[in-house]
Amino acid sequence: MTFSLLLGLLAALQTPGGLWDAEVEVDGRRVAFRMELEFTPGAVRGAILDGERRNWSTSGAFHNGRLELVWDYFDSRLEAELREGTLQGIYERRTRAGRVRRAFTARPFQPEPAGAGGSVPDVAGAWRIQTNAERGVRVMNGYFAQSGALVTGTIQRLDGDFGTLNGRIQGRRLVLSHFDGVRATLIEAEVLPDGTLKGVIDGRTAFTAARAEDAARLGLPEPPDPSRYASVKNPLEPLRFQAVDLDGRPVTSEDARFRGKAMIVTIMGSWCPNCHDEAELLVELDRRYRDQGLEVVALGFEYTGESERDRNQLRAFARRHGIGYTVLYAGTTDDGEVLRVLPQLANFASFPTTLFLDRSHRVRSVHTGFAGPANAAEHARLREEFEKLVREILASK
Repeated sequence: MTFSLLLGLLAALQTPGGLWDAEVEVDGRRVAFRMELEFTPGAVRGAILDGERRNWSTSGAFHNGRLELVWDYFDSRLEAELREGTLQGIYERRTRAGRVRRAFTARPFQPEPAGAGGSVPDVAGAWRIQTNAERGVRVMNGYFAQSGALVTGTIQRLDGDFGTLNGRIQGRRLVLSHFDGVRATLIEAEVLPDGTLKGVIDGRTAFTAARAEDAARLGLPEPPDPSRYASVKNPLEPLRFQAVDLDGRPVTSEDARFRGKAMIVTIMGSWCPNCHDEAELLVELDRRYRDQGLEVVALGFEYTGESERDRNQLRAFARRHGIGYTVLYAGTTDDGEVLRVLPQLANFASFPTTLFLDRSHRVRSVHTGFAGPANAAEHARLREEFEKLVREILASK
């Protein structure tokens, strides 16, 4: 045992604060991620790291070697026991299929030794990825950075980015993973002699990838444009919706508070990581433009169909982001539910989907998905696009 590892284990045996290398098990696959535990007098909290961002727990406790953490906005909890410097336990979360329990282990963080991995292929840069997925869009973009054997980046799909992927390349084998409390993603690939990639996502979705500059020559199509993918059937018709607020009172798009207001209507769920990313931008836009006549409305679609429970989840979502705009409970995530609430939509494909309405509530633009901070360049571009659209709908008659 190295001296540094021994020191880490001794520190963990006292109070397991600091960084931890963790794993959850999903269908026999181990998905690696990093956690941080923070202790203050009388309190403990934990964060699941997503790149530079931290998804902090909303409550926690540590007694007699037992750790308990709760993320109310994800309806999830971690229960683990510290044994000989290792945390072992269960991460549990409510999903569309009910409660799901994942085996969890974590050990004190150990930095990668300098020069580890030896000579490895270079996978840094932009990639075009095509999958054999049976449902949904099959073409995506990937963006990776590399330092020696360590690789980080993300994949941008129509519905949003994958969060920050982290991993390493050893020989010609590339392994990347991501866990943010909801998504557990494992990507395993091989760098082929011609420089392309061939692999599998989550043990079931096969893919091939080529560098973006070679994609057209190799016959890989462009991914769909998220600003053009979804639409409304009649853009001359005002958008109409009906839902309930978080106290169960009915709200419609024709209520007095919305009349003559430009609107952003986002179709979202508290369970959706990309919706959490989008909420941070919508909070900014709401604060900046509310006094100029902008109304932001979130139509929440939740897992259970139990009204009180689902509304509590939307409350937790709103608390996390300091939301001052209107959050409504619109329905469940069952197939066809979004179109039942919004029958004017065409080609709805993902959460979030965001509609920009002029002051007559006609839809001027529809954006599918959201690129979060994990895709820094696209996120910056999208922030500019959303702000431009807000100025346009505010200027409408």
